[in-house]
Amino acid sequence: MNTPPPRRPQLSQASRPLTVTIPALNEHGEAVPTAIAGEHPLTLYVDKREIVTLMTLGAAPEALAIGWLRNQRLVHSLDEIVAVQVDWDVDAVSVTTRSGLRDADARLGSRTVTTGCGQGTVFGGLMDEIEQIRLPHERRLSQATLYALMEAVRQHESIYKLAGAVHGCALARPSAAGCEILMFVEDVGRHNAVDAIAGQMWLDGLDGGDKVFYTTGRLTSEMVIKTAQMGIPFLVSRSGLTQMGWDIARRIGLTMIGRAQGRHYLLFTGEERFAREAVPAAGSEHGGQDA
Repeated sequence: MNTPPPRRPQLSQASRPLTVTIPALNEHGEAVPTAIAGEHPLTLYVDKREIVTLMTLGAAPEALAIGWLRNQRLVHSLDEIVAVQVDWDVDAVSVTTRSGLRDADARLGSRTVTTGCGQGTVFGGLMDEIEQIRLPHERRLSQATLYALMEAVRQHESIYKLAGAVHGCALARPSAAGCEILMFVEDVGRHNAVDAIAGQMWLDGLDGGDKVFYTTGRLTSEMVIKTAQMGIPFLVSRSGLTQMGWDIARRIGLTMIGRAQGRHYLLFTGEERFAREAVPAAGSEHGGQDA
């Protein structure tokens, strides 16, 4: 006897474009239209209860909501879901079930569980706090210091060279030799690495105002927020960035540089704090204080 297929829930069709194009400046000071990944907060409501805010490209938000509930073991079959409706005007997805989530209170606890920055109750409050951060405007990052940082990081990536499959983050400070790495942490996730550096900064009593933060991972909203919370005005990555990362960096005045490898980079935000040189030269003098 064949098992009947599960009833398919009512689904919206609310996919979003995977990329957007923004302006950036390359190492020659030339404007380069650059495609970046979309990143959107999507707050999941189940039977009108707020559950989690997910960050997503937005390509398949309905499937994302169903898959999250499945992997969290909050639903055990598709038959339990009546409808999944996405509304990007309010960055939310509403899931209606037939008989409620299983063991929801035990699995989720007494408050909203969140995984990213968006419109959920916990991270809505976080965004309000981020708006209050004031990064030091007098600091400047020179192109020579950026190149020195990239070379210093290259020499530190020991675990990556040996085994791969890790992300690295570095806390650096300009020095007479170019750029001094104060901490370098590798972990299976970039978020673990940045959290370890943030904790050590507290333990060591280090201020972030004259520092540069480097990550091998994408420049997402969470990475931008964590850098700003550490009071660091400069964020550099060899990878790309997301739309929300770019939006938040512009709003809070963070200088953000991506796709930085060798002598190539793209300056996405904070051009006023960056001193580009036609011919990179160590020790060049620039207006303001160098990072």
